[in-house]
Amino acid sequence: MEPDSIAIKGTRQGLLITLGEEPWEALVDALARRLEKGAAFFRGGRAALDVGSRSLDETRIRQVQDLLARYEVDLWAVRSTADATILATVRLGLTPLLGPEDAARRAQSRGETHPEAPTHPAGGLVVERTVRSGQRIEHPGDVIVIGDVHAGAEIIAGRHIIVWGKLHGVVHAGALGDESAVVCALDLAPTQLRIADHIARSPEERRRRPVPEMARVHKGRIEAIPWPHR
Repeated sequence: MEPDSIAIKGTRQGLLITLGEEPWEALVDALARRLEKGAAFFRGGRAALDVGSRSLDETRIRQVQDLLARYEVDLWAVRSTADATILATVRLGLTPLLGPEDAARRAQSRGETHPEAPTHPAGGLVVERTVRSGQRIEHPGDVIVIGDVHAGAEIIAGRHIIVWGKLHGVVHAGALGDESAVVCALDLAPTQLRIADHIARSPEERRRRPVPEMARVHKGRIEAIPWPHR
């Protein structure tokens, strides 16, 4: 029997494929049957995948991406409230979609029910260019930069900041007070980095060979750890 909570509908941006809470392999099998049944209809389209609060790694997202590719459907985006899925989406070079309803769903998935918990009504902002010195970007949700952030540039985000390039400017993630926010970059060397109320600076001595890193708050201080972006 096909899972009841798999749905495919057309939008202005292409297909939206929504997967429910059944076991993952059962959903993938059901999607394969749907694609095979309507192969001529789907061929040549583009699709976004909505997985709700499900936490997915790159392998599972790529599994759907490869399945769609067999029917000539291009997966361009993934919608999720799970931070792990958002990060895996970016690592694969896909666009994370964050709608205005995501804040409540993300908070619920974490068990945050107290009224003073910060809310993030805005969706994600994807900046597909280099942010140059003197430029400032402010957004109450996630900010993803496909490019570099130069020294003298500034990014302030209510949630995560992800830079698919060099980060040498000033960044403030979790600006609404969210200590669970992270800052990720292929070259993490900011002039100043803030997460919520915590502040850190890059060491004066730079590494010869930059490595992808993720900054997070751990035990009351900001630390940088390897970012497995591939």
